[in-house]
Amino acid sequence: MVAVSAPYVAGFLAFREVPFLVEAVQRLQQEEPKLKPQVLLVDGNGLLHPRGFGVACHLGVLTDLPCIGVAKNLLQVDGLVRDELHREQIRSLQRGGDTFPLTGASGRLLGMVLRSCTNSSKPLYISVGHRVCLGTAVRLVHSCCRYRIPEPIRQADIRSREYIRKQLCSPLEVVSSGAQRKKEAGLGD
Repeated sequence: MVAVSAPYVAGFLAFREVPFLVEAVQRLQQEEPKLKPQVLLVDGNGLLHPRGFGVACHLGVLTDLPCIGVAKNLLQVDGLVRDELHREQIRSLQRGGDTFPLTGASGRLLGMVLRSCTNSSKPLYISVGHRVCLGTAVRLVHSCCRYRIPEPIRQADIRSREYIRKQLCSPLEVVSSGAQRKKEAGLGD
């Protein structure tokens, strides 16, 4: 649990969150040196960023670990937009593993759109963070997907929310809220 003091500013997520992520990686390396990560999947962008250097790039450079940006939404940069053409390209992704490139107006390849699993029609936006090529990044992310979100990111989200829920709710509050729900449903006192 960390106290974030910097406000959220679109495009500057790294300045808010990366110091805590770097600290977590350093703590892991000190406490469990045998568990050095081979690659970090980051819930955010890498090169697919207004300044070409998103949170995955920032974290990768500071830790010198390979990093991959895995975003749930398209950042509209370098002429990329969520227009009808983009929606049509998404509809063309028929099964898990299907992709199409995100090439900006500059002609630069910024990332790849990935249908991570057949059961989800909502794609992921994969971009290079640090020390990994785009093709490898896409293959690694796809290989980690049982559902739409890659398991390392999905499990981190599930476990952090559970931790926060347990920390913020005292046992009395949990019992009280449960009793209140029963009362509201006409099942309690």
